[in-house]
Amino acid sequence: MHDIRAIRDNPAAFDAALARRGLAPQSAAILTLDEARRACILAAETAQADRNAASRDVGRAKASGDEAGFERLRALMAEKKAEIARLEEEARTGDAALTDMLAALPNLPYDSIPDGDSEDDNVEIRRHGSPRNFSFAPKEHFDLAATRDGMDFEVAAKLSGSRFVLLNGGVARLHRALAQFMLDTHTLENGLTEVNAPVLVRDEMMYGTGQLPKFGEDSYQTTNGWWLIPTSEVSLTNIVNDVMIEESYLPRRYTAHSLCFRSEAGSAGRDTSGMLRQHQFEKVEMVSITHPDRSDAELERMTRCAEGILEKLGLPYRTVVLCTGDMGFGARRTHDIEVWLPGQDTYREISSCSTCGDFQARRMNARFRPAGGGKPEFVHTLNGSGLAVGRCLIAVLENGQQEDGSVSLPDVLHPYLGGKTRLDAEGRLV
Repeated sequence: MHDIRAIRDNPAAFDAALARRGLAPQSAAILTLDEARRACILAAETAQADRNAASRDVGRAKASGDEAGFERLRALMAEKKAEIARLEEEARTGDAALTDMLAALPNLPYDSIPDGDSEDDNVEIRRHGSPRNFSFAPKEHFDLAATRDGMDFEVAAKLSGSRFVLLNGGVARLHRALAQFMLDTHTLENGLTEVNAPVLVRDEMMYGTGQLPKFGEDSYQTTNGWWLIPTSEVSLTNIVNDVMIEESYLPRRYTAHSLCFRSEAGSAGRDTSGMLRQHQFEKVEMVSITHPDRSDAELERMTRCAEGILEKLGLPYRTVVLCTGDMGFGARRTHDIEVWLPGQDTYREISSCSTCGDFQARRMNARFRPAGGGKPEFVHTLNGSGLAVGRCLIAVLENGQQEDGSVSLPDVLHPYLGGKTRLDAEGRLV
């Protein structure tokens, strides 16, 4: 949500920032609604003052026997009461219209964000590791001998339709081991608090993090009104929904491993082979609630937490800053981390780490009380994948594949696999 005072103070800057997002100017329409709403509020306050004055005078008129004055003042009070009710209703209607207009507009990018229209305009800021030189043509994850029985798309399609997968045996255990390894790293080394949160949430929670009202078609809703979370960012960030916290409570850093659900409404025809883009998947999410002065540093910290997982797994990656045309709705700055997939001969996104400033906090009314006193302020919120478990599984399989169809597994996973070091060509952990 945007700060209406900032728009009043500098409408040209607001429109210029929206233009970088590819949107037409909005400030004139916003300020017209705002001025009409404020005029109704002021008129209602004036009418209330008139009614209060009449209320004081009506008793004196009655006591003095001024029946004409008494009736005139009583009629004035009734008139003002109706006028106040009408003006307050108009103000409420105007306030709702203004809120709806502001809620539909994306966050404003930082000045440092590169301009662009698509992922082709993103800017690489660093890379780590070098892609392995294979003595054979590397395969994609779903073509490996080791996953032939452990990754079943046909049975999943029978159960649920397209874009689902059934993991079996060694592959399923490897997937579980990856999630456990990520959680242990984030909680034991990175200082995040583990949370086991609901995957069904109310409308207000989806609204708070920006999935509603604009992107409802991207998620699934149950028949009784709950939403299946697209990521546990929704559950974790809304921990502070409508909460006033002490500054000493900040920062709060959370992590959760959860199922995630997305309709993929806007991705028809993309990545239909394998498990790169699924309706149901798992992620280990990171969320930070911070002081406004420290949110930029927190983004760097969160990005390093995600990168560190890939480094421990020995997976090559690169980190890019998303351009204005590729950023998510609620972000002011986003770092995408892309892991190398030799089967596709390219880097693919495995994590997005974003700072939202106070954009989500305004929607949630999440504030903190400064330690030195003063007016409460909105917190800043950040979120990031740490990591997408299924995509990490893909990367481990493809980067560790051997010519005989087996897969050599990263050393850090061996303790989570009972000391097993490989998936053999039959899909067994050995």
